[in-house]
Amino acid sequence: MSRPRFLADHDLNEHILTGALRQEPAIEIVRVRDVDMSRQADHEILAFAEREGMLVLSHDVNTMPAAAYARLVTGQSIAGLFMIQQTLPISSVIDSVVLIWSASELEEWRDQVVYLPFDQ
Repeated sequence: MSRPRFLADHDLNEHILTGALRQEPAIEIVRVRDVDMSRQADHEILAFAEREGMLVLSHDVNTMPAAAYARLVTGQSIAGLFMIQQTLPISSVIDSVVLIWSASELEEWRDQVVYLPFDQ
């Protein structure tokens, strides 16, 4: 079992990243632009995250879940996908990300699409 690591989609609010890191500096959150993937399609981001063992954080509720389910239908896996609506309170999202990191294992989220925050 391993601790969750995160891959932030290109559109993820930077305040979520900085807030999570401020609460728990040991969290590993990599932005897609940090790994030269900011122009890649959703299915490529999900494939990269699967290979690297990273949970994806995204605001892209219109296309990212469809890409995840398309992978699952064809027998491919996803490490895990967390969808975050942009209108939700950032503090609740930050708390959820920190909770995932501190109280779960990466493997618990395999092939799941989950909407954050948990308290909504």
